[in-house]
Amino acid sequence: MTLVAGVDTSTQSVKVVVRDADTGALVRQARAPHPEGTSVDPAAWWSALQVALAAESGGLLDGVSALSVAGQQHGMVVLDEQREVIRPALLWNDTRSAAAADDLVAELGGPGAWAGAVGSVPVAAFTVSKIRWLAQHEPENASRVASLLLPHDYVTWLLAGKPAQATTDRGDVSGTGYWSPATGSYREDLVMLALGHVPALPRVAAPNEVVGETSFGNSKSGIKLGPGTGDNMGAGLALDAGPGDIVVSLGTSGTAFACSLVPSADPLGLVAGFADATGRFLPLVCTLNAARVLTSTASMLGVDFDGLAALARSAEPGSGGLVLLPYFDGERTPNLPDARGSLHGITRDNFTPANVARAAIEGMFGGLADAVDALVAVGVVPGRVLLVGGAAANPAVAEVAATMFDVSVVVPPPGEYVADGAARQAAWALTGSAEPPNWSDLRAGVTTVIDPSPVPRIRAAYAQARAGLYG
Repeated sequence: MTLVAGVDTSTQSVKVVVRDADTGALVRQARAPHPEGTSVDPAAWWSALQVALAAESGGLLDGVSALSVAGQQHGMVVLDEQREVIRPALLWNDTRSAAAADDLVAELGGPGAWAGAVGSVPVAAFTVSKIRWLAQHEPENASRVASLLLPHDYVTWLLAGKPAQATTDRGDVSGTGYWSPATGSYREDLVMLALGHVPALPRVAAPNEVVGETSFGNSKSGIKLGPGTGDNMGAGLALDAGPGDIVVSLGTSGTAFACSLVPSADPLGLVAGFADATGRFLPLVCTLNAARVLTSTASMLGVDFDGLAALARSAEPGSGGLVLLPYFDGERTPNLPDARGSLHGITRDNFTPANVARAAIEGMFGGLADAVDALVAVGVVPGRVLLVGGAAANPAVAEVAATMFDVSVVVPPPGEYVADGAARQAAWALTGSAEPPNWSDLRAGVTTVIDPSPVPRIRAAYAQARAGLYG
C-alpha cells in the first residue's frame, strides 16, 4: 500500500491525515493546537506540526511517500535576508489592515481597477493589505522584508529544508491580492504599491508537481512534497466539487465558494476571484463570523453545542421575530471591520433561550445566504449546497440551512476536508497524472440530503436589520 499525507495548518490547529494513495482510505491521523490570536509567530505552526507528527509513537509518517500542506489563506509571513522571520505573522482575521486596504483600493483607481487586475478587491484579510499596513506602521520591518510567504508556503519551505526558492500554488497565491488568476502571473507593481519594494516571491508550481522532498535529517527525509494550497481550495479538492456545487463551510470563518471554468472579477468586491487547486477557478465569499457565533451563544445561554441545537430546534423558523446580526469580530463581507454583533426585534414574548439559539444559527446563515447570492450574481448557477465544517453535522444546523437556501442542502460525511484535500494533492503529485486520483473511499459514509424549504421572511428581516444599522 502506497501512503500519502495531508496537513491542514489552520487558524486554530494543525491536522494531519495519512491515506491510501490509491483509494483514499484513512489509515491514521493526528492533530495539535495552535495559539489563539490574530497575530502568531510562525514558529508555533512548526512546533505544533512536530507535536502532531510525534503521534503514533513518532511513526505517523512511516511509509508515507508524498505529503502536501494546505493552510489558512492570506497570512503575511515576512523573512529577512538571513531568511529569518521578522515579526509575527498577521493572519487573515486581523482587521488592523482595514484602512490600508481602503487606501490601496483608492490609489489604484477603485474596486473595478482591482477586480480587473487580480480578480478581487482588497479587504483587511488580504496579504496585500497587510504588507501596506507593515509599510505604514512598521517601516523598519518593512524595509527588511526580503521574502514574502503565505502560511502554507512557509511550512512547506521548512519541510523541504529551507531551499533557496520557496514555492506556492495558484490557489493560495490567488488570495494575496498581487497575483492574477486570469493571467497566471504576479502583479509586482501591486507589491511595489503596497510595500515600497518587491521582495522574493514564491514560485507558483503546477497542481500536480513535486516541489521538493522532506529534509528532517532522519528516516522521515525524502518524502516527496506537493505544492500545497489554501484551505478552501484543499476542501474543494477533497469534496471533488464541480460546476453547480456551492460549498458552504462553517469554520472559524464562514465561506461560500464554487467551482468555475472561467475566472471571475466582481467590481463590487463581494466575490473574491480565486483560483482552485486543479487549474480551474474558485469564486469565493468569506464572512468573519461562523461557528464561533454558535459557541459564543451557547456559552452565554449556559449550554453546550448540542444543547444550543436542541433549543434551536424547539423554536419556530424566524425565531419569533428575533434577528441576530452576527458581526462579533467585525465583518469581511459586507466589508464592516468595525461592526459589532446586535440582537434585534426583542419583545417580552420572544426573548427566550430557544429563540435566541435559533436566531444565532439563522444569523450565521443570513450572511452566508447573501454570499451565495453574490456568487450567483457573478454567473454561478447553483445546483446544490454542500455544507461542511464541524457544526454542519448537527441536524439543527442543516435544518436551518434548508430554510435559507433555494437548492438542496447536502451534508457529506464528517471529515478533515482541508487535510484530506492536501493528501489527495500529494497522491496526484506522486503520479503526475493529468487528473487527481478518484478517491471513492474519501467520501464513504452517510450523506444527508435535505430538500429546500426557504422561509423568505427570515432573510428579509435579516436584510432589514442590517440596512437599519449599516445602510
